[in-house]
This record gives sequence, C-alpha cells and structure tokens, in this order.
Amino acid sequence: MEDRYGADVLAAGWREAGRKTSRPVAAEIDLVVEVAGDGYCGAITRVENGSVELEDWKGRTRVFPLGAGFLIDGEPVALVVPKTQPQGRRRTASGSFVADDQRARVALPSRILVEGKHDAELVEKVWGADLRVEGVTVEFLQGVDLLDDLLRAEPPSRTRRYGVLVDHLVPGSKETRIAEAIARGPHGRHVRIVGHPFVDVWQCVKPQAVGIARWPVVPRGTDWKTGICRGLGWPAETKEDLGLAWQRILSRVSTFRDIEPELLGRVEELIDFVTEPAE
Repeated sequence: MEDRYGADVLAAGWREAGRKTSRPVAAEIDLVVEVAGDGYCGAITRVENGSVELEDWKGRTRVFPLGAGFLIDGEPVALVVPKTQPQGRRRTASGSFVADDQRARVALPSRILVEGKHDAELVEKVWGADLRVEGVTVEFLQGVDLLDDLLRAEPPSRTRRYGVLVDHLVPGSKETRIAEAIARGPHGRHVRIVGHPFVDVWQCVKPQAVGIARWPVVPRGTDWKTGICRGLGWPAETKEDLGLAWQRILSRVSTFRDIEPELLGRVEELIDFVTEPAE
C-alpha cells in the first residue's frame, strides 16, 4: 500500500532529501560560471589565496571565495583549486597571452630606464615575463637628473634605443623640462621619454588593490613617502620602514588590473618603442 504521507520526517537525512549537491569542479582559467543567487556570470581569470576572480563580458571583474555557490549550465558546483597548472589560454600579469616559447632571449642593446628601484620592481612584477621574452632589460637611474649624463656616456642609436619612464611628468615640472630638453637635443630621435602624472610610482598602484579608499594627501614640505606612511598609520621613522611599506604595496599587485591606466599605456608604449625593428 502506497504511503500517502511520505517518509518518516524523523529519519536520518530527511533535510537533504531531494536537494541537489554541488559537484566539485576545478577552477580552470577561462571556465565560465554563474554565481548562484546573484546572476553574475563570468570567466575565471585568476585563482589565488582561496579566492577566484571572474571577468564578465564587459571586462568587469569580481572576486569570490572558492567552494560552493556557483552554477554551470544551471547545475550547482563547488570550485576547487586545480591540481595542475592551468593549461590553454594563460596570460601574463600584463594581460598578454603566454608565449609558447617562454625562454628568455639574449638582451637587446635597447633598454628601458626608470627613475628608481621601486619603479623597476613594479615594472618587473607586471611586465617581467613579457620583457624576458622580448629580451629587454630594465635599469634604474636614481633620478631623471642623471639621464643626460648617461646619454653622453652611452649614446643611443637606431639599434640602441632608450625608453625612459619618468615620475610626475606634468606641465611645468622639473621632469618635463628635462624631457623636453633631451627631445630637442642630438639624442632625441632615439630616446622616448614618457611618464605618469603621479608624484611617485607608489600612486600607480590602485588604492583599492592596497585596501584603501584613496592615497593620503601629503602636506607641502613633508617627504612624500613618509607622509603617505603616516597618513596610513604605518611606521615611517627609518629607510627600512619605507622599504617595508613599499613591499607591502607591491605584494598587493598581481596583474595589470591593479595598476592605474596612466602607467599601463606608457609602459606598453616604451616596450613597443625599444622592440621596434631598426629602420
């Protein structure tokens, strides 16, 4: 005789009866998933620190914790860390597709020059893989004031071009005056000087990546890096404090999405300039 009232509700497992379980799925790059109960749908672009980043068709990204709460073709899944390195369309931190042959090339005579160590470390973090494939080295000047001396000591040519990245390249600044003088000089044809408008490369990292709403405003007459650290409540008494602050900022940079567009375009321009075949 059929039980018209169903099974015993006190029996073990009655809460899970009929409920779909989430099957585990490896969070592979470019896998498209939907966020359950949210409607957001995107392709996986990054998996790290227990989180997964999704990018929708408009290029907008959001980060979610790994685990249950996702749908594939309407079926519940739990995203898990892949057991092996993601294959297929992998990208470098700059957003470029990873080349099939990733062996570093012999360094080109041309090079990219930046003002200081922090600039060089940020460029390496984001564009390092691309630069090694192209055979481009990055050197730092310890200040744009020394650029003219370097150009006299090691003159550029059509086969030895210099791309120079400068901080605070805005109308009327010291940096702009130096750049304009070099562009008018004998080496101008083989040197490309570009820059961003920020006081220091620290500001080229998006505040959201660092976990702050905005970079503090530093009063005139105060050392800029010291002022930033104090404004954020970080130690700022010694050079070591400032170095640790920068490492803290740099550690939050994973891809080009963590960088302000004012820097992104300029670095790409320099890479194109120094890798262009000699005429």
